[in-house]
Amino acid sequence: MTTGQAEDPRPHCPAPIRTAPSRWPRPLGRLELGRLLPGRADIESMRRQPGRDLLAGMTVAVVALPLALGFGVSSGLGAAAGLVTAIVAGALAAVFGGSNLQVSGPTGAMTVVLVPIVHRHGPAGVLTVGLLAGMILLALAVLRVGRSVRYVPAPVVEGFTVGIAAVIFLQQVPSALGVHARNGDRVTGVAWAAVADFVHRPHWLALALAVGVAATMLVGARLRPTVPFSLLAVALATALVTAREWDVTTLGAIPATLPGPSLGFLDITAIPTLATAAVAVAALAALESLLSASVADGMTVGQNHDPDRELFGQGLANLAVPLFGGVPATGAIARTAVNVRSGASSRLAALAHAVVLAGVMLAAAPLVARIPLAALAGVLLATAVRMVEVSSLRTLGRASHSDALVMALTAGATLALDLVIAVVLGLAVAGALALRAIARTARVEEVPLDPGDHHDSEHALLAEHIVAYRIDGPLFFAAAHRFLLELTEVADVEILILRLSRVSAVDGTGALVLRDVIDRLEHRGVKVYVSGLRPEHAKAVAAVGLVDRLRGQGRLFDSTPSAIQAARDHLHHTGALAAVPT
Repeated sequence: MTTGQAEDPRPHCPAPIRTAPSRWPRPLGRLELGRLLPGRADIESMRRQPGRDLLAGMTVAVVALPLALGFGVSSGLGAAAGLVTAIVAGALAAVFGGSNLQVSGPTGAMTVVLVPIVHRHGPAGVLTVGLLAGMILLALAVLRVGRSVRYVPAPVVEGFTVGIAAVIFLQQVPSALGVHARNGDRVTGVAWAAVADFVHRPHWLALALAVGVAATMLVGARLRPTVPFSLLAVALATALVTAREWDVTTLGAIPATLPGPSLGFLDITAIPTLATAAVAVAALAALESLLSASVADGMTVGQNHDPDRELFGQGLANLAVPLFGGVPATGAIARTAVNVRSGASSRLAALAHAVVLAGVMLAAAPLVARIPLAALAGVLLATAVRMVEVSSLRTLGRASHSDALVMALTAGATLALDLVIAVVLGLAVAGALALRAIARTARVEEVPLDPGDHHDSEHALLAEHIVAYRIDGPLFFAAAHRFLLELTEVADVEILILRLSRVSAVDGTGALVLRDVIDRLEHRGVKVYVSGLRPEHAKAVAAVGLVDRLRGQGRLFDSTPSAIQAARDHLHHTGALAAVPT
């Protein structure tokens, strides 16, 4: 007899019911809260290679400047808001975050969430949402939810990224065409209206600037990946527009200093209305920051981020940024990747990036204000194109039809519906498909009885009266009813031994179906013996009253040999094996 798992050969002795420890994240205790704060190790790491980290920070700042300005404009609060966010959030997340290499600031994904809020509630709504999102992120950190991001399937992440890239691309169409963007929550409608306006009154100079900047970035990234072509292209476009005095919309006034902290923006009356948006912003900030930190870990050796501390740092950053008029921030994958490739080894690099950007605001605000919106639109158009990893999409699409479906569904929902709805929908479909795949692997099959020390003639008689079935895999709602149909069609025998040693999981539905199977078989006069019930599964089975019942009837066994011996004794007692010498 093959049991597949070592079973206790000792005589039956019912095992006590033990429940598995809860895996729900426990809140941090008072003493453990210190883990979320900077420590001596952080300071020591910043002293190891300061020159290298400072150089990396300057490199990231060069790349981050046009992106921060562009995402600020796209969010609806203006270029200054994007620059303030990169400075304040970049510094706070660098000090308090959970990754040594993460660079935080405004991102394209976040602007997608913010645009509808600006249209409905104005700038005050965005700032209020950012403050509420910061509080939610701090709560998630204290509750230790950070590790949950590892359960997000890759097809959902890839589909989400494609959808975000499409939204960012469409958001830049009005600025790239040099037309005024119409109000609207659906980015596809706004982009289409911009195309229609351009057809009636074409503005070829704006289109040329946008296409030129985007092409320079895309081609330059292939030829010389280490050169900041985004800044070079934007600087060249700005110089041409300024020298020739071309009629192109520019960024306008940029403050030469950070605005002072203020709570005057807070719209208390709108908080109930903005609560859902705040949850969406917090969820997006958590997801994007933790994914970015994971990417940074994968690009290095020996770096491992603390997900709960990363949420804590992002929470503090989002609490502070609204006080200075900035937009909600998150970890930025593109800037973090540049930071790693530039040789950063500690938080000093991300902190230096924030200081350099602050210097730009203080010393070069008049120059920055002359940047054409079309040039920044080109930067974001190229960024959207580079966000899509064609090789990853192709690999996942070929892996299975399920992965391809989840990717397409998540991307489509991101573009047509809402970011949070898209992620929830993608997770739901991925979970349903995974459950279906798991349910298909679960099976129930008849297994032969082990002759053991029985005579051949006795074993033949045992086989006439006893049948053994083994359940492999999870006994849960997605597969349980199939077991019910298969087991209740068992031919007439006196005893059925149900082997559960290979059951990987049991839920409430599985326990109820197991009880129904036993009830139906016993109604037909078939006695059911159960063997190999694991302690971690006993709780669900006990909840339906089956453990006490089987134990009281002497039909619950630790091992299959014990169950077979008990069945043999029963057949001897009833006379079915009386003619066979033992």
